[in-house]
Amino acid sequence: MALRNTLLRHLRVPVTGFNQSQIGFLGSICAFSSHDDHLSKQDVVDRVLDVIKSFPKVDPAKVTPEVHFQKDLGLDSLDTVEIVMAIEEEFKLEIPDKEADKIDSCPLAIEYVFNHPMSS
Repeated sequence: MALRNTLLRHLRVPVTGFNQSQIGFLGSICAFSSHDDHLSKQDVVDRVLDVIKSFPKVDPAKVTPEVHFQKDLGLDSLDTVEIVMAIEEEFKLEIPDKEADKIDSCPLAIEYVFNHPMSS
């Protein structure tokens, strides 16, 4: 218990120590934002395209940021599920089934990953 209290004392951020007049309202919000290390849109695009290009049934030459999995690449619904699972692995995400069912193209996959706060 003493070790826990010591650790918590060192890990806590003293909110009362901040003076809004010194750092401003936006500065205080940015200080606690997790988006400072968030992936850039281009990083997400590149990594999503790499995942799709590495899928065995996909011709890498056909993969673009606008490609549709079934219409353009000829993949079936099971293949789409496997691609979404590979994207989850790549970005260390867990995409709920309702959301995963909607991802059927690169633009939707890119937007989902880019807008997810936990993507890495």
